[in-house]
Amino acid sequence: MQLSWIFGLCLAAQAIHASESVPITKNGETVATFNVEEFFYKLPDFPIMNTGKYGQFLDQLEKKAATPPKNASIDARGAIIPEQLGTQINRQALTEQLYSFYFNRLQTRIEVPLVTAYPKVDSELLSEINSLRIGRYVTSFNQHNKNRSVNIKIAADAINNYVVFPGETFSFNKVVGKRTADRGYLRAPVIIRGEIDEDIGGGICQVSSTLYNAVDNAGLKIIQRYSHSRRVPYIPPGRDATVSWYGPDFVFKNSYNQPILIRARTLGGMLIISVFSAEGMNYSPRKVPSPPY
Repeated sequence: MQLSWIFGLCLAAQAIHASESVPITKNGETVATFNVEEFFYKLPDFPIMNTGKYGQFLDQLEKKAATPPKNASIDARGAIIPEQLGTQINRQALTEQLYSFYFNRLQTRIEVPLVTAYPKVDSELLSEINSLRIGRYVTSFNQHNKNRSVNIKIAADAINNYVVFPGETFSFNKVVGKRTADRGYLRAPVIIRGEIDEDIGGGICQVSSTLYNAVDNAGLKIIQRYSHSRRVPYIPPGRDATVSWYGPDFVFKNSYNQPILIRARTLGGMLIISVFSAEGMNYSPRKVPSPPY
């Protein structure tokens, strides 16, 4: 009798514990679990949510349940690839459901509410800002140096088709991201404190330097730019832009009243970066020195 009473208490405790949590599902499949004890402060009158922790929870849930939209882009032949719609969490609706669960514990699961997410760049906008070239720069590299060539192409692909809207800033490090082996970057020569060494991602400074001269040619506002500690062969002296994930960045601002489009590609041993915008845009180009060949 005593054993059955203890067993009953254990079952009751388990039931109470289970009622504190509710699964969050997408199409019936559990993608996360919400436990009220983790996110609500225990106050006698009204529950107060830990907004910092809850925000992190929503960000993680977004990665699991939502589908990011895809911007329109331009392929190597110049054809526009249409945008794709995505989905994102309706955070207000989800929060209301979680507060409801806190008060009544009636829900056995909560289906994550999703709404349509629209891309930032659609085909119509892309066709408009691809009509006028306002800046361009071309540098050359040794395509037989496989590792360095691979790194240049990965970084060029990362900035290709990127649109900077009026008043926005472009950060090379932010757009290109961390240079790691997992992302395909290889070891190649780099300049570290004036000395030649090897590191993952060697060669991408040629991309940032070529981009710097292209946007400078377009008359855009340079916010942050640093030169290497020694001369590099692919660019005129003083016209380079060194970048490092934990160090220097190259940043510029779109000071015009129209969006600008970056087109970047490799062709043989050439890196070609162009800046485009809408036809009829009033811009002030700057003359930049030609690259060494």
